[in-house]
Amino acid sequence: MVDIITLTLLSIFQGIFEWLPVSSEGISVFLMINLFKLDPTPALSYAIFLHIGTMLAVLVKFRRDFLKMLRFRDTTLLSLVAVTTVFTAITAIPILKTISGFGNGEVVNLLIGVMLIVTGLILRLPKTGKRYLYELGLKEAALLGLAQGFAIIPGISRSGVTVSFLLLRKLNEEDALKLSFIISVPAVIGAVAVSGLPENVTVTSSILAVFVVFVVGYMAMDLLLKFAREVNFSTFCIAFGLLSVVTTTLLMF
Repeated sequence: MVDIITLTLLSIFQGIFEWLPVSSEGISVFLMINLFKLDPTPALSYAIFLHIGTMLAVLVKFRRDFLKMLRFRDTTLLSLVAVTTVFTAITAIPILKTISGFGNGEVVNLLIGVMLIVTGLILRLPKTGKRYLYELGLKEAALLGLAQGFAIIPGISRSGVTVSFLLLRKLNEEDALKLSFIISVPAVIGAVAVSGLPENVTVTSSILAVFVVFVVGYMAMDLLLKFAREVNFSTFCIAFGLLSVVTTTLLMF
């Protein structure tokens, strides 16, 4: 069981790392397994649950866009989000059910390390773009959804993968970031619905955790997004991934 202090610390980490292309889920799971001695399955469940707070921050930040979609005043964006969500489920649900069965912490540590290296390599891909959001086609939205689904694997950065994909499709950076965060909302709702709520967490603790993530995430969003544009996180992901793989391998043998 995760105590209230640990849950609060994890909530702060989630509110910060969600906006950086370093896999907040992977870092949370890694910390819970190695520092707080949780088993992999509940650690993954906690990590997914904490995304509710940053999802609410995205809803508030882009509330005008969501209201337009709900009122069917922006059917183009609504179509892109709907198609992306469907194809995210195609890859994410089977992967989530597979990794939820992992009971070995060392295996999960290795997985996180390898996937962080993959994230780092993705971030190194050359990316420039001048296209606008509404020039994106439904086929591209489907491919974006498939790519986003793989981010359910701890260590794969959802924002890193989706923004990189959109920039590779020549979308401009501002629209790529905006769409990446908007499509995260249904993805988080779906992930929480499939994984379920964490066990042995009280209603009070859950509300506090979501509130802390929301407040930290909303306040830090703009600053950290600006920071992420100026810093090369590819090196960090690869270095942290290699460290995880090497140390876990040494401990196993």
